[in-house]
Amino acid sequence: MKRIAVISEVHANLPALEAVLEDIHRHSIDTILNLGDFVGYGPFPNEVVKRLAKPEIRNILGNYDHKVLTWNEKKEKWKQTKSPQKWLAFDWAFAHLSNESREFLEGLPQKRRILESNQRILMVHGSPASPNEHLGPDTPDDRLQILGSNTKADIVLCGHSHIPFERRIASTWFVNPGSVGRPDDGDPRASYAILTLDVDHILIQHFRIDYDIDRVVAAIRQAGLPDDFARMVILGKSLNDITEGNGSVDE
Repeated sequence: MKRIAVISEVHANLPALEAVLEDIHRHSIDTILNLGDFVGYGPFPNEVVKRLAKPEIRNILGNYDHKVLTWNEKKEKWKQTKSPQKWLAFDWAFAHLSNESREFLEGLPQKRRILESNQRILMVHGSPASPNEHLGPDTPDDRLQILGSNTKADIVLCGHSHIPFERRIASTWFVNPGSVGRPDDGDPRASYAILTLDVDHILIQHFRIDYDIDRVVAAIRQAGLPDDFARMVILGKSLNDITEGNGSVDE
């Protein structure tokens, strides 16, 4: 039997990550899987990367991480296409990553396959088809059926949508642990999941963890970042939800 902790969407929120890792260590965990988006909006990008760059944690790259790594090439174009706050979030994250942290992120794959307790696990950021595709509780069954039939996996671990869920379609489980550092479901507590695997059994548990939100809010304001970034963690909502009145997530 194996017990696996699954995390995603830390988004440079070190206090949330520290609280989740502390809770994980209260359980008998064999490994930690991280589905990406280390950075973005939060005030601790470098600290989060360094904390997760450990041999006992298996990481993949998130779509936000990839955009930050390509910032120098894209920033002039994105100044015309992205809102000023989103542009600033990319710029600030890139500027506050060390060369060592950038090199670590550049070396990460976008997908990983692992085998645990005879269960085939596929780690992706968005979906098996694209790191930018949102999978959530409302994704149609037929879409998950198509994705599952093409993966050759018993379990697909996905992030990106910031909404925790688990669904079994045909023989494939889809599991999203939600967001450690930037939940978008209106619950500001950090989110993660634990999978308990046996050769013929899968148990999926979701956890919500209180953490020191005041600490990250103070750091956001001290860094001179927009107060909307603080409101995101206080309210557990996306930037779009706060500024435009809709809950879509595009970064």
